[in-house]
This record gives sequence, structure tokens and C-alpha cells, in this order.
Amino acid sequence: MGATKTDHFTDKQNAIATLAKALGHPARVAIIDYLLKVDTCICGDIVNELPLAQPTVSQHLKELKNAGLIKGEIEGNAICYCIDEKIFQKLQNYFTSVSSKMEVKKSNCC
Repeated sequence: MGATKTDHFTDKQNAIATLAKALGHPARVAIIDYLLKVDTCICGDIVNELPLAQPTVSQHLKELKNAGLIKGEIEGNAICYCIDEKIFQKLQNYFTSVSSKMEVKKSNCC
């Protein structure tokens, strides 16, 4: 079978792209903001915070969890979600690196 388009990029580039894609929806950004505010919560709490139906919120939570941005733990009939700090540290390191390179370069482009 042929190579996929992602095979042409490094693991780091693919990982950052996956995280960026997961953050590419305002509902997911709102979920991250809420989790940061409360530190941990139950899915139902998130549904009450967003103007979306429960199945839609669940789908967004699934995308964030699949990307590794959040962790979920089953407690009884509910799942408690929280931020995965290690993944956000990787994002922070990436953007810090980009910012540092931009400072050094100070390009005249565009």
C-alpha cells in the first residue's frame, strides 16, 4: 500500500498537527477553558456550560481525548475529565520555539 501524506512529515510535525486540529473548533476551546477553570469536572457539568446538546459535547470530548489533550476517568455512571498537562507542555514548548526563532530571524518578509 502507498504512503499516506502524513508519512512525509516528522512524528513531531504530525503530533503538533493532530493537537492543532483537535483545538480547531471553538466548542473544544470552550471545553478546555472550562476544564482549566474548574480543574476537573463531570461530563454533565460541561453540557450545562455549553449551548450544545449532550451528544455533541460528548463528540467534542472524544476528539480532545483522542488527541491526548484531556484525560477521562470513569467514576460511577459519569466520566471525570481533566487537562493532560504533559501534552499542553509540549504545545507550549513548540510555540516557544517558534517565537524564539521569529525573534532571532526578524524577517523582512511580507
